[in-house]
This record gives sequence, C-alpha cells and structure tokens, in this order.
Amino acid sequence: MTVLVIAPHPDDEVLGCGGVIRRFANEGHAVHVAIVTRGWAPLFPDDQVAQVRAEAEAAAEILGVTQLHFMDLPVTKLALLPEHELNGAMGGLIDQTQPNWVFLPYRGDLHEDHKQIFDAAQVALRPLPNRLNVERILCYETLSETHWHAPQAEPAFTPQTYIDITSTLATKIEAMRAYKSQLRDAPNARSIDSIEALAKFRGMTVHRMAAEAFVPVREVLAE
Repeated sequence: MTVLVIAPHPDDEVLGCGGVIRRFANEGHAVHVAIVTRGWAPLFPDDQVAQVRAEAEAAAEILGVTQLHFMDLPVTKLALLPEHELNGAMGGLIDQTQPNWVFLPYRGDLHEDHKQIFDAAQVALRPLPNRLNVERILCYETLSETHWHAPQAEPAFTPQTYIDITSTLATKIEAMRAYKSQLRDAPNARSIDSIEALAKFRGMTVHRMAAEAFVPVREVLAE
C-alpha cells in the first residue's frame, strides 16, 4: 500500500498523523509526506526557512517516511495563486505518488492554507479513471488549527475513524521534538503535553491507550 500525507506546513504531518505514519512504515507500506508551503523572504528569513526544512527532514527520518516532498508554494499566500496552479500542483503530486490512502488537513481548520489545500486536493482526487487506485481519503486534526475555529462558522471536527498508535506514540513525540522551532511549552496547544493528552483521549474514546482520529471523506471497497 502507498500512503500520502499532505501537510500544509512543516509539523502538521507529525501533529495530525505522526503515529500512523510510523505504524504504516513499520508495517512495510510506502509513506510519502508532502509539505505544501514554505516561507519566503522578507517575511521569513532564509536561515529560518532552512532550519525548519532541516527539522522536517529529521522528523521524516524518525517516522520512517519513504519520501519527503517539498512543494514550496508560498505560505499564507495560496489565495493569490491562480486556482488552476494550486490544483495542478496537487494533481502532479497525486500522479507522482499514486497513493491508495490519502490524509488531508481538515477543511474546517482556522488557517486558510488548510482550507485551500483541502479544496485543491479534492479536485485532484476526483474519482476519475486515472484515480481508481485511491481507496481511502481521511482528514486529520491539527492542534492549534482544528479546534480554534468557531464551530458555528465551520463544521466541527467529528471523527469517525480511529487508528491505534499505542506502539508508535513515543516515536511521534520524538519526531515532534525534532521541530524545535515549532514546539512550545505547556499549556500551549503545540506542546508535548498537549500532543500526548489528545492521543490518549482519542485512544480511550475507543478503549485504546492512544490513537489518532480522522474524519472520513471517501472510502472505496474495490473488488
């Protein structure tokens, strides 16, 4: 099986499904991670961008990622791109990786990049003849994005799919520690304490010690 995790920004892949990435890698599946955006000067200094990219590479190695893709689209400026350009970039990623499972950011997240990437991925993942290998599409939750949006403005994140990460939670935490520039102290939402608390809460919702939770978009049970 080939798995593709689409992350709007570096560390979203770890926050949303770091445990699942390591679990699938342990099971012998090919796991691709695509980080869609990057910062550009003068808003983001070059040395800061280089540091975050190095952190992403370190986290990917810890999680056993098969291939890490940097798409280098402009962070916080996706709305300025022609729609066909973002859709085309996402389609090219799907063509390149040929995934069976795809993990996306949740469209109800606070960050506009998450919404636009979700929409572009939906265009790229239309069930056309060249996309019949896609069996499952799931949305993950991102601490500090998914639960900070007003529920009356966007549908709240209501998971129906849970994947046990009891055996890989520690590795998820290790991967998040690689993102030194992004990690914060508790009670910040992007702290180790917060990540552990959410994983345990999601796990105990389904009588497991730890889990990651997802909102399903599409599932196809082929012959």
